[in-house]
Amino acid sequence: MATDPLILVTLSVILGTLAAIVYSLRVLIILERRIARMELHIERMADQIVKGEAKLAKGLKKKRR
Repeated sequence: MATDPLILVTLSVILGTLAAIVYSLRVLIILERRIARMELHIERMADQIVKGEAKLAKGLKKKRR
């Protein structure tokens, strides 16, 4: 009875759905890693800006004296 066309179609649909789920999870993981890298770069840029502003503020304090 395993050659029943209805069973084969049902199993094909189930396997196709599982494959789509696995692929979408893979894509989500890749996107999450990419976003994490972007966040890291943004944090580094923000740190550089804060350091630059601190240098400028320190320089302005010296000029006022």
